[in-house]
Amino acid sequence: MHKILNVMNRVKYSLLPRLTKLLEELGEDIKLARLRRRLSAAQVAERAGISRSTLWQIEKGLPNVSMGYYAQVLFVLGLEKNLSTMAADDVLGRKLQDAEILVRRRAPKKLKIES
Repeated sequence: MHKILNVMNRVKYSLLPRLTKLLEELGEDIKLARLRRRLSAAQVAERAGISRSTLWQIEKGLPNVSMGYYAQVLFVLGLEKNLSTMAADDVLGRKLQDAEILVRRRAPKKLKIES
């Protein structure tokens, strides 16, 4: 994730190209799932409790949409169970666990520098 300072001095984050592509593919998959179910954008948006504009952003795979909204749309389409499998196959995590490498639960506290 890259940090960019925009005109209004607000921090804006841009995703790496690989992540952007993954979100776009997810959005396209969501759109195809909606079309296969013969549901209009208005129907899905209403059932998910979001605007048609937000649904359009989800189907485009835009990163500024809350993950909760993605989850709502997946639920409306009957695909919410896919969420529980997303991080289930954590190969690296299991290797670290098997190697008994300690992974801290929290980041260490910042040290105070006295002047």
